Amino acid sequence: MRKPSRVLARDAEWSALAQFVEHPDPHLRLGVVSGRRRVGKSYLLRALAEARGGLYVSAVAEEGVVAARRRFAADIARYAGIGAELVGDSDWETLLATAIELTARHSGTSGLLVIDELPYWMAHSPEIPGLLQLLYDQSQAGHGHEGGRVIVCGSAMSVMNELLSGTKALRGRAAIDLHLHPFDLATTAIHWGIGDPSVALRVHAIYGGSPGYRNLANVPAPRRLAELDSWVAATALDLSQALYSGSEAEYLLREDPRFTGSALHYAIINAVANGATSPAKIGALLEQGRSALVRPINALVSAGYLRYESDPLWERRPVITVADPIVRFHNLITVPQRDLVETGRSAEAWRRAQATFVSRVLGPHFEECARDWLRSQANPSLRGSAGQVTSTVVNDRNGQAKHEIDVVALDIRSGRGVISLIGEAKATLTRRGVADLDRLDGLKALLDQHGHETSRAILALFSMEGFQPELVSAARRRGDVLLVELPTLLDLGEPLVTPSE
Repeated sequence: MRKPSRVLARDAEWSALAQFVEHPDPHLRLGVVSGRRRVGKSYLLRALAEARGGLYVSAVAEEGVVAARRRFAADIARYAGIGAELVGDSDWETLLATAIELTARHSGTSGLLVIDELPYWMAHSPEIPGLLQLLYDQSQAGHGHEGGRVIVCGSAMSVMNELLSGTKALRGRAAIDLHLHPFDLATTAIHWGIGDPSVALRVHAIYGGSPGYRNLANVPAPRRLAELDSWVAATALDLSQALYSGSEAEYLLREDPRFTGSALHYAIINAVANGATSPAKIGALLEQGRSALVRPINALVSAGYLRYESDPLWERRPVITVADPIVRFHNLITVPQRDLVETGRSAEAWRRAQATFVSRVLGPHFEECARDWLRSQANPSLRGSAGQVTSTVVNDRNGQAKHEIDVVALDIRSGRGVISLIGEAKATLTRRGVADLDRLDGLKALLDQHGHETSRAILALFSMEGFQPELVSAARRRGDVLLVELPTLLDLGEPLVTPSE
């Protein structure tokens, strides 16, 4: 089943879905697709249903059970070319069985039914996963309809994460559990039609890679860096726009039916955005005991608003970060400038926030993009055989200073790090020089002193503004250095310097 040309990227996801649909199993098969709102789930699944001649239905928020069943019945009737009255008063079990049977008749055993935004139906009809389990078990036992493929999808991550957990009805029955992620930096630039890498990086740092944002913009995407300031002021910092960061952050944080939206949840997210990376640090900022924060933090992680990132070198407790760029932007940029934004002076608000944006948003985001790029590289000369790409912190020999390492590629063997790459990613406006390479040599020595294997480690520098000629010459002479400029992160060229084979 060929992916339609209108579907950008998503090759691996399409392949997995096509394999699920076209599997020769003659019995009913179930699949789960999840991902945050605006990430492109519906777009992808509509295309899949069209390519397969299947039935795509979408639940509607805050719609009652009777209206929901009638809407489902109308979709089934439209698909089958029959009168809606023939299925209009049916219960959920009958509607589901009818939809599965009709799609199987249309396309054989691989007929496809897609149920999008399932959590909206589950809010008033929590029995639906159990009914799907019943139909699945009947098919497997040879007592139900033969064939059929059902994919359920949703944006409410806490609900979707539980569908296959513990003793839930679909556990052990779903053949695919696909989580759709936002686009990477390179794909986002293509999607927005931005050719300037500096502009693409900044747009990605603000809105991330969720493709749904592009169609919400009432002004054309910036093509040159000189256009960026007015574009941000007219989108992320304009109260009247759908892309206003405050409206979007509020929307995202209320989309999950199991997220209460309490003041405590918002305060936790704000604390994390402002640098509190552990429950203890969050508690200190909020003047709350650590034990009182465990449940709400876990709820925010389950819902996809926060994420845990661990440091495998030192077995440190996981570092907590904000998962969504627009939520980060809102808390760090919009909230501190709220008075200016709310009085229509968004251009001035953006000007005043520049230093914060560069240091707290753009810099960390560039580091993330560097790690993502390295993870995507199959060339062993760039990352060796390392299984993990992350960041870490190393103490000096006296324990008096901590040194952050932006990018490290490694494996853990017998409690010891075998390090393939040690790197720094800098989004500063100056070109990186020989001093940066000297610092990496020092970090390599510190890691070695701590007992980690670094003898074959590559030293890598990622720079937003390029490199000084002296550094380029030194890197080429050494043969163990990787220099990566911003365009390379967008797949617009090869690294400036690569390690010798």
